[in-house]
Amino acid sequence: MKSSYPAPRARRTAGAWAAAALLATAVGPAAAQASGTYAVRLMTPEKALKAAEAAIARCRQNGHQVAVAVTDRSGVLQALLRDRFAGAHTVEVATRKAWTAASFRIPTKDLGAETQPGQPMSGLRGASQVLAIGGGLPVEAGGATLGGIGVSGAPGGDADDACAKAGLKAIEDQIEF
Repeated sequence: MKSSYPAPRARRTAGAWAAAALLATAVGPAAAQASGTYAVRLMTPEKALKAAEAAIARCRQNGHQVAVAVTDRSGVLQALLRDRFAGAHTVEVATRKAWTAASFRIPTKDLGAETQPGQPMSGLRGASQVLAIGGGLPVEAGGATLGGIGVSGAPGGDADDACAKAGLKAIEDQIEF
Protein backbone atom coordinates (compact mmCIF):
# COMPACT_ATOMS: atom_id res chain seq x y z
CA MET A 1 0.00 0.00 0.00
CA LYS A 2 1.41 3.32 -1.03
CA SER A 3 1.28 6.25 1.43
CA SER A 4 -0.42 9.44 0.33
CA TYR A 5 1.88 11.47 2.60
CA PRO A 6 4.98 13.09 1.09
CA ALA A 7 8.36 11.65 1.94
CA PRO A 8 9.93 13.05 5.19
CA ARG A 9 12.40 15.26 3.29
CA ALA A 10 9.65 16.65 1.08
CA ARG A 11 7.53 17.43 4.16
CA ARG A 12 10.43 19.29 5.78
CA THR A 13 11.12 21.26 2.61
CA ALA A 14 7.47 22.16 2.14
CA GLY A 15 7.25 23.16 5.80
CA ALA A 16 10.35 25.35 5.54
CA TRP A 17 8.97 27.13 2.49
CA ALA A 18 5.63 27.67 4.21
CA ALA A 19 7.34 29.08 7.29
CA ALA A 20 9.50 31.39 5.17
CA ALA A 21 6.46 32.66 3.27
CA LEU A 22 4.59 33.24 6.52
CA LEU A 23 7.54 35.10 8.02
CA ALA A 24 7.94 37.27 4.93
CA THR A 25 4.29 38.31 5.02
CA ALA A 26 4.25 38.78 8.80
CA VAL A 27 7.31 41.03 9.05
CA GLY A 28 7.41 42.53 5.58
CA PRO A 29 9.78 42.13 2.67
CA ALA A 30 12.49 44.41 4.09
CA ALA A 31 12.86 42.30 7.23
CA ALA A 32 12.89 39.09 5.21
CA GLN A 33 15.86 40.43 3.22
CA ALA A 34 17.74 41.76 6.28
CA SER A 35 21.29 40.71 7.03
CA GLY A 36 21.90 37.39 8.70
CA THR A 37 24.07 39.07 11.37
CA TYR A 38 23.65 41.73 14.00
CA ALA A 39 25.90 43.91 16.13
CA VAL A 40 25.99 44.03 19.91
CA ARG A 41 27.60 46.41 22.36
CA LEU A 42 29.70 44.97 25.15
CA MET A 43 30.91 46.52 28.37
CA THR A 44 34.68 46.64 28.69
CA PRO A 45 36.37 44.72 31.51
CA GLU A 46 37.62 48.07 32.83
CA LYS A 47 34.04 49.34 33.24
CA ALA A 48 32.98 46.07 34.85
CA LEU A 49 35.83 46.40 37.34
CA LYS A 50 34.97 50.05 38.04
CA ALA A 51 31.36 49.07 38.80
CA ALA A 52 32.53 46.30 41.14
CA GLU A 53 34.94 48.65 42.92
CA ALA A 54 32.24 51.28 43.45
CA ALA A 55 29.77 48.69 44.76
CA ILE A 56 32.26 47.25 47.23
CA ALA A 57 33.24 50.78 48.34
CA ARG A 58 29.59 51.64 49.08
CA CYS A 59 29.13 48.45 51.08
CA ARG A 60 32.30 49.20 53.08
CA GLN A 61 30.95 52.69 53.86
CA ASN A 62 27.85 51.00 55.22
CA GLY A 63 29.91 48.56 57.27
CA HIS A 64 29.30 45.48 55.11
CA GLN A 65 31.83 42.96 53.83
CA VAL A 66 30.63 41.66 50.47
CA ALA A 67 31.52 40.07 47.18
CA VAL A 68 30.60 41.80 43.92
CA ALA A 69 30.35 40.10 40.53
CA VAL A 70 29.84 41.73 37.15
CA THR A 71 28.96 39.67 34.07
CA ASP A 72 28.64 40.47 30.40
CA ARG A 73 25.29 40.27 28.58
CA SER A 74 25.62 36.49 28.27
CA GLY A 75 26.22 36.03 31.99
CA VAL A 76 29.95 35.35 31.64
CA LEU A 77 31.94 36.73 34.57
CA GLN A 78 33.96 39.88 33.79
CA ALA A 79 34.91 41.11 37.26
CA LEU A 80 34.76 39.65 40.76
CA LEU A 81 35.86 41.29 44.00
CA ARG A 82 35.54 39.82 47.50
CA ASP A 83 36.25 41.94 50.54
CA ARG A 84 38.61 40.56 53.19
CA PHE A 85 36.01 39.33 55.62
CA ALA A 86 33.14 38.51 53.28
CA GLY A 87 31.90 34.96 53.72
CA ALA A 88 33.12 32.26 51.37
CA HIS A 89 29.57 31.75 50.05
CA THR A 90 29.35 35.37 48.84
CA VAL A 91 31.47 34.66 45.75
CA GLU A 92 29.02 32.11 44.36
CA VAL A 93 25.93 34.04 45.45
CA ALA A 94 27.08 37.35 43.91
CA THR A 95 28.01 35.58 40.68
CA ARG A 96 24.64 33.85 40.44
CA LYS A 97 22.80 37.11 41.13
CA ALA A 98 24.74 38.87 38.35
CA TRP A 99 24.09 35.95 35.97
CA THR A 100 20.38 35.97 36.78
CA ALA A 101 20.04 39.74 36.30
CA ALA A 102 21.84 39.58 32.94
CA SER A 103 19.97 36.49 31.77
CA PHE A 104 16.45 37.62 32.70
CA ARG A 105 17.19 41.33 32.19
CA ILE A 106 15.35 42.36 35.35
CA PRO A 107 16.42 42.98 38.95
CA THR A 108 16.69 39.71 40.85
CA LYS A 109 14.40 41.09 43.55
CA ASP A 110 11.65 41.52 40.93
CA LEU A 111 12.28 38.01 39.62
CA GLY A 112 11.94 36.79 43.21
CA ALA A 113 8.43 38.22 43.38
CA GLU A 114 7.50 36.74 39.99
CA THR A 115 8.70 33.24 40.90
CA GLN A 116 7.06 32.75 44.30
CA PRO A 117 5.29 29.42 44.85
CA GLY A 118 1.95 29.41 43.06
CA GLN A 119 3.06 31.97 40.46
CA PRO A 120 3.18 30.95 36.78
CA MET A 121 6.98 31.35 36.66
CA SER A 122 7.71 29.57 39.96
CA GLY A 123 9.44 26.70 38.14
CA LEU A 124 12.30 29.00 37.13
CA ARG A 125 13.69 28.80 40.67
CA GLY A 126 14.70 25.21 39.99
CA ALA A 127 16.90 26.13 37.01
CA SER A 128 20.63 25.99 37.63
CA GLN A 129 22.29 29.36 38.29
CA VAL A 130 18.99 31.21 38.89
CA LEU A 131 19.02 33.14 42.15
CA ALA A 132 15.81 35.12 42.56
CA ILE A 133 16.60 37.25 45.62
CA GLY A 134 17.59 40.92 45.96
CA GLY A 135 21.08 42.08 45.11
CA GLY A 136 21.30 41.57 41.34
CA LEU A 137 20.68 44.27 38.75
CA PRO A 138 20.96 44.34 34.98
CA VAL A 139 23.56 46.71 33.53
CA GLU A 140 21.71 48.67 30.85
CA ALA A 141 22.53 51.49 28.45
CA GLY A 142 20.93 52.82 25.31
CA GLY A 143 18.01 50.41 25.64
CA ALA A 144 20.31 47.36 25.64
CA THR A 145 21.36 45.01 28.42
CA LEU A 146 25.15 44.98 28.69
CA GLY A 147 25.42 42.61 31.64
CA GLY A 148 24.55 42.12 35.28
CA ILE A 149 25.94 43.11 38.67
CA GLY A 150 25.42 41.03 41.80
CA VAL A 151 26.27 41.80 45.41
CA SER A 152 26.22 39.35 48.31
CA GLY A 153 27.06 39.72 51.96
CA ALA A 154 25.19 42.81 53.16
CA PRO A 155 22.33 42.13 55.57
CA GLY A 156 19.49 41.52 53.14
CA GLY A 157 18.65 42.03 49.50
CA ASP A 158 17.81 45.72 49.88
CA ALA A 159 21.29 46.47 51.25
CA ASP A 160 22.87 44.39 48.47
CA ASP A 161 20.73 46.29 45.92
CA ALA A 162 21.92 49.66 47.28
CA CYS A 163 25.54 48.65 46.75
CA ALA A 164 24.82 47.31 43.26
CA LYS A 165 23.09 50.61 42.38
CA ALA A 166 26.20 52.49 43.49
CA GLY A 167 28.24 50.33 41.12
CA LEU A 168 25.93 51.19 38.24
CA LYS A 169 25.95 54.88 39.13
CA ALA A 170 29.77 54.91 38.91
CA ILE A 171 29.74 53.87 35.25
CA GLU A 172 26.43 55.15 33.89
CA ASP A 173 27.87 58.17 32.09
CA GLN A 174 30.64 56.03 30.54
CA ILE A 175 28.42 53.32 29.03
CA GLU A 176 25.55 55.37 27.59
CA PHE A 177 25.37 55.37 23.80
